[in-house]
Formats: sequence, C-alpha cells, structure tokens
Amino acid sequence: MPRYQPAALLAVTLAMALGAAPAVAADAYPAKPIRWIVPYPAGGGSDFLARTIGQGLSARVGQPVVVDNKPGGNTAIGASETARAAADGYTVLSADNGTLVFNPALYKSLSYNPTRDLAPVTLLGRFPMILVVGPGTQARTAQEFIAQVKATPGGVNYGSAGAGSPHHLAMELLKTEAHLTMTHAPYRGAAPALSDVAAGQIPAMMVDYAAGAGFIKGAKVRPLAVANATRLPQLPDVPTFAELGYKNVEAAALVGMVVPAATPPDVIGTLNRQVVAAVRDPAINKKLVDFGVEPVGNTPAQFADLLRSETARWTRLIHDLKISLD
Repeated sequence: MPRYQPAALLAVTLAMALGAAPAVAADAYPAKPIRWIVPYPAGGGSDFLARTIGQGLSARVGQPVVVDNKPGGNTAIGASETARAAADGYTVLSADNGTLVFNPALYKSLSYNPTRDLAPVTLLGRFPMILVVGPGTQARTAQEFIAQVKATPGGVNYGSAGAGSPHHLAMELLKTEAHLTMTHAPYRGAAPALSDVAAGQIPAMMVDYAAGAGFIKGAKVRPLAVANATRLPQLPDVPTFAELGYKNVEAAALVGMVVPAATPPDVIGTLNRQVVAAVRDPAINKKLVDFGVEPVGNTPAQFADLLRSETARWTRLIHDLKISLD
C-alpha cells in the first residue's frame, strides 16, 4: 500500500471531497423551502394552480413550498424578481403565456427577457378559452353570434380580463379568422367583465372555465364554443371552433413553471420530475380538472418547443393587428 506524506494525503482528501461535492449537492436538493412566486393576486387561477400543485410537491420532497404573490406590471414584477433570484432551484415562478409569449410583443421594453433570463421546467396546465354571451344576446350558437356581429353596423363590443390577456387575444384571433368587426372593452379582471356580460352591458367575451364556471352554471352567461382542440369535459355539449370550421381558433391561458436561467440542469431535472409527479397524482389531477384546468406536466424541452411555436403564432397576430401596451 503506498505511503503518503501528510501534505499529499491532505491534497488527496480534498480532491476526493471536492469531486464528491456536486453529486452530494444534487442529491440533497431540495434541502430548504422552495419559494413559488405567483405574479397575480391570491385567489385566481394561477394562484390556485400553484397552491394545489405546491402541496403535492411539498409532500413529495419533504420541504415547505411557500407561495409568494407578486402581482403587477402585467406579470413583469414577479418575472423580474425571479430572473434576479439565485439560480439554485429555490425560487420558481408560475409563468403564463402573458409572461413568456405576449409581453415581449406587446411592450417595446421589458424589465426581463423570457428567453435569456428564465428557463422552462414544465407546462403545468391549460385554461382553454370559451366564447360566452349574455342573456340579452339572441344568438343560441356561435354561428348565429358571428352572423349577428356581421349584420350589426359598426360591429359589437366585447369584454376581456384586460388588455393583452389571453381572453383579449383569443377574441382578436376569432375576429381575424371570422372577419368580424368588434370593439375591445378591457376590464380589470375576468369577474367584472363577466358581470357586465351577465347584465347585458356588453354582449360577449372569451373566458376560461375556472373564471366563468359560476356564471355558466348559474345560467348568467351562455357558452357557445370552446377555443380548444377537443370539447371540455365540463361542457360536453359545447362544440369547438374547429367543429364549426374555424380550425385556427385555438387559445388558452397556459401556465407553466420557470426558474432563473442559470439554474443547473440536474436541479431543473429533479424539480421537473417531482412537479410532474404531483400534477399526475390522481387526487391533485382531479382537483385541477374540477377547477377548470387541463393538467399537462411535460419535459423542459417540450415546454420550450411549445413556447417557441406559441411565440411565433401570437407575435405575428399582435404585430399584424398593431396591438401595443406601451
């Protein structure tokens, strides 16, 4: 057996320890609470998604998952804070297509760059958009509504959850595909817009089921078509726009998880596996579906591919229609 001098022995010991350190660190993740930033107020769809999946994630990894609501700036405040956070897997962000796809096309300057500053972990779920009308609107089908809009001089107004929201851009997509004249009336959230549709103040809007379920179940608004590839399980009798001949009218609020861009791939991989497992847990999955979410849970590469295709599609529409929030 070789005899080492004390200095040589110390060097070998240090080298062995340093060589083992990365593996130990990776195996130990997570070793402390995870902060989950939601760039919206508490109580909304993104907040529900984070808190529901966060409970499952916490149970799986044995660490608290703390939801931190950071609304404002059309999600830019939360996105910027995440981009500046330590890239160690302990700060994650609920990022929707407003954060990752729409904002770069809607604003000339942003406090963050989604492709440079943030790395995808997984798509958590989709909130498909639904065309709804109020009780004062005579149309009983989407075809009748489209015909009614075309027959109205100057078109009609429509509401949305806010300028630049998926609800707004989904209706702009329908306008483009069906060659409609409609005027946008942005609200501060889906609830006040739905209230005015139900009261007959505006005739229609696009809304996700999670936000509109109470109005739909209470027959305060009437769903006419869904902007989804398939019918929704909660509304099996409501056709898709594709069934009606508008195959390109597909829109949803997409909500995923991202982390600071420099987060190590092995940490992203661990986070992805644990989050996807939580999404697919039968009890959590049912809660999400009942709420109105279409659960997904995919790989970072699949999420990145989706973001690239969505960016190309929506950036073209936003620029063609000259929509800007600056």
